[in-house]
Amino acid sequence: MGDANVTCMVTGAAGFIGSHLAERLVAEGYRVIGVDCFTDYYPRAVKERNVAGLRRHPRFTLAEVDLRTAELEPLLEGVDVVFHNAAMPGLMRSWTEFDEYMTCNLLATQRLLEAARHVGIQHFIHASTSSVYGRDSSGDETRPTRPISPYGITKLAAENLVRAYGENFGLPYTILRYFSIYGPRQRPDMGYYIFINAILKGEPITLFGDGEQSRGNTYVADCVEANLAAMKHGPTGDVFNIGGGEEITLNELVAKLESLIGRKAIIRRGPPRPGEQRRALADIRKAQAVLGWSPRVGLDEGLRAQIAWQRAELEASGWRE
Repeated sequence: MGDANVTCMVTGAAGFIGSHLAERLVAEGYRVIGVDCFTDYYPRAVKERNVAGLRRHPRFTLAEVDLRTAELEPLLEGVDVVFHNAAMPGLMRSWTEFDEYMTCNLLATQRLLEAARHVGIQHFIHASTSSVYGRDSSGDETRPTRPISPYGITKLAAENLVRAYGENFGLPYTILRYFSIYGPRQRPDMGYYIFINAILKGEPITLFGDGEQSRGNTYVADCVEANLAAMKHGPTGDVFNIGGGEEITLNELVAKLESLIGRKAIIRRGPPRPGEQRRALADIRKAQAVLGWSPRVGLDEGLRAQIAWQRAELEASGWRE
C-alpha cells in the first residue's frame, strides 16, 4: 500500500486514463488532488460519470482548474508527485484547431512545470504519446522523433519542455510514451469506442485507408500500473515506451470485435487520414528493465471488458439490443 502522507496530483483526472489512475492511487492509500477543466472536447456528463465514485472518497479532491490561466503554485503546495495526463488529444482535430493544442499541450505544461519547480515537487511524471515518433513508431526509445501531425508535434515539444526544466532547474521527472490505450471509459472519439458502439447498434463504421495499419494496444489498467511503477521507482530523467505486446491490424481488429460481440460490422471505406501512423508497436524492454513493468492484460480480455462497459452505458441510456 502507498504512504498516506504522500499527496499526488493527477491532471486530466476526469478523463479516460486520469480517472483510472486517480482511482488506483486512492485505492493504494495515497491522497489525490484531481485537476480537470472539463473542456468541450466531449460531453461533460461523460467525465462526471468517470469521477462519480472518486468524488465520494475522503482521500480525493477535485479542482476544476484550467492550467492555462489559473494560479498553480497554491494548488501544488503540499503535492509530492504530479502525474501530468491533461492534454488536448486526438489527431484530426489538431489540423483545424491548432491554437487549442498549442495552449493545452504546451502553455499548460510550461505553466505547470514552472509552478512545480518553485514548489519543489519530488517527481513530475509526464504522459506523452507514440505519435512523437511519426508514421512508424515501432522500435525503442532511441528511434528518431519525427511527428507528422500537429498533435504529435505539440506532444514532442511538451516532452522537451519537461527535459529543459530537468536540465536547467533540476526538476525530477520521468516521461511515459503511451501506445494506443483502450478499455472502459475510453473517449468517445477513439477508434475502439467508435467501432464497438457501431457494431452493437448495427450502424456503419468507416475504415480509413486499406485497414492494414497496425497497433500494439495497451489496456488502461496496464497503463495505470506503469505510472505507479514510475512513481515507486523514483525520478529517472528518462523516457519510456508504455505499450501492449499484441500487434493487430485494423482489419483484424474489426474481425475480432465481430467475433466477441457476435454481430457483423457494416463497413465503409474511406481515404487515409493525414498524419495517421502506419505502425505503432512499443519496444518496452527499457520499461521492463528499469521500472520492472510489463503489460498483463491480453487483447481479448481487455476488449471484452470494454465491450461490457459500452454495452452497460448504452443500456443505461435506454438502448436495448
